Amino acid sequence: MLSVATGRKAGIALALLLATASGAGFAQEFSGDPRTAVESPAAAAHSRARLAGLQALHLCTGIFTSEMTEETVRASFQPGTRPQEPIRETIDRERKTVSVSYAADMPPRIAVWRPHQGCTQLPIGATVAAAASLNRFPAGLAPPVLDSRPWPLGDAQATGRLQATQNRAISSIMDAAFADEAGDYKGQTWGVVILKDGKIVAERYDPGFGPNIAARTNSMCKSLSATLVGVGVQKGLVDLQTPAPLTEWQRAGDPRGAITLDNLLRMASGLFTSGANNPQPELYGAGAPAYEVSALNMMNSRPGETFVYAGSDTILATRALRQAVADDTDFAVWPYRELLWKLGMTRTVIETDWNNDFLISGQCWSTARDFARLGQLYLNDGVWNGERLLPEGWSDYVSTAGPAQPTSRFLADSKYGAQFWIYDDREGLPGKAYAAAGAFGQYAMIVPSQNLVIVRRGLDGRDGFAIARFAADVAAALR
Repeated sequence: MLSVATGRKAGIALALLLATASGAGFAQEFSGDPRTAVESPAAAAHSRARLAGLQALHLCTGIFTSEMTEETVRASFQPGTRPQEPIRETIDRERKTVSVSYAADMPPRIAVWRPHQGCTQLPIGATVAAAASLNRFPAGLAPPVLDSRPWPLGDAQATGRLQATQNRAISSIMDAAFADEAGDYKGQTWGVVILKDGKIVAERYDPGFGPNIAARTNSMCKSLSATLVGVGVQKGLVDLQTPAPLTEWQRAGDPRGAITLDNLLRMASGLFTSGANNPQPELYGAGAPAYEVSALNMMNSRPGETFVYAGSDTILATRALRQAVADDTDFAVWPYRELLWKLGMTRTVIETDWNNDFLISGQCWSTARDFARLGQLYLNDGVWNGERLLPEGWSDYVSTAGPAQPTSRFLADSKYGAQFWIYDDREGLPGKAYAAAGAFGQYAMIVPSQNLVIVRRGLDGRDGFAIARFAADVAAALR
């Protein structure tokens, strides 16, 4: 078991890793002596283009997809995701686009909204004409309206009651969480949902947020990728151990042909990446298509042997499912029809690149309640409303450490399953515990022994949020 000090150190290191892998920390190219860290003019221009793209995308999704006010959208920018100096924004509410100008000699960076699909960042240099290549839902198709249905499909009858002593203990823990940096858990919390025995027993939000407010999930979204792959496995579309799940790797002699879906889900593909650096910034900020910069990347180690926390592996796992479905028009709807809408996650949007690959490594917007629903699916071992959506044992699969694990001195105590982080026994957690986790404090902790899901959402900077201790305290209060 980790001590409080060690647990917080690991939590901070994990938060930093998640933050950089989600696009907040960008690689820079430097000229001259690297010790002087003088950014080259070309690299500086490229960095500004990426940051302008992130700003356009965040504003676009926040304004046109989320139910946030524009003031809250602007306040929810995450550290390092927009240029520091004033630049010109153009928000076209009729065409539902956001343009951000960043250089006199280049077109602005543009993000384009589509109904029910969120926003897509067009690549550097593109004009709005490039939006014509984006796929769209079939005419007349929309998320089902489920709010009046009983929980968990809808929001009616969602809450349960606690004993008086439990309620007082949970209220005190919530007070500490919402005290932000002045509280025991640090961070900057905007929302918490605690789901016990299938009912919401505690829920709180900061002003500007609420049960139906979707915000960017960052790498929590990776756990949706594993879940979609699980649906594909259950349907017989894909297999975890079959080599070369992508057509790009099936040429004779291609060393990438040894990569499996299991390798991708466990962040052990062997493809070259420096984590938060190449090729992550190009996917998240430059609008580069995943099939070019990720699928066609080179090998750096044998598949399955080295853990590198890289969103490219996540995106490629879902691209393999796209190729298995073999119908791009259908696949635009597939994650919603086959998973999200079945769970009642009707306010969750997974955005795509301009080649229509889901950027499911971090570009999702969702509510705290929606991720509570996902956690309940895992407590049910993949069964929902009597239908088995995930293979039997999938919950154990994603929450069991793979052969390759983090080795850095900051993450030596951290364990990774398949697109979920493992927190077993940390800070007094009761045995098995695992979480969807994302940058700046996005967590959905699953504690099977107590039939418990704890969703915490935030906008953390500085030290981050002590999620393991918070979850352990909640679990202890509810025993």
